[in-house]
Amino acid sequence: MGMSLWSLLGFAAWTLLLVLGVVSYRSALVLSGKRRANAWGRHLPFQDPDLLLRLAHAHANCLENLPLLAAVVLVAGLTGKLALIDPLAGPYLALRIGQTLVHLVGTSHVLVFLRFSFFLPQLLLLVWMMGRLAGVL
Repeated sequence: MGMSLWSLLGFAAWTLLLVLGVVSYRSALVLSGKRRANAWGRHLPFQDPDLLLRLAHAHANCLENLPLLAAVVLVAGLTGKLALIDPLAGPYLALRIGQTLVHLVGTSHVLVFLRFSFFLPQLLLLVWMMGRLAGVL
């Protein structure tokens, strides 16, 4: 299995790890009787610690971006061109993990700027991968 497929699998595993963090925390509260199972919802105010909110947001960010990498890897795989994007896939995943870790630390101006410095290269790598697959770059 090449780096593109490993990166896609790694991204999916990272996303799963983040949601497991949210689910574990909430499950513990429900099973201990501290919260009702329906205590969370989009229409309800967020009552959990800030770290959990950042964890939930980091998970949502991954859900928004995982399909983009998946589409690129799918096209590369179906066209037999995974080798074109393999060198870019590892750095893409490393940047995603870096962005998430910074997100979990906090949301100060400096940290948001740092988070963006991990996000922008991810977008550029996706464009580069798409360009390589299209024969443009």
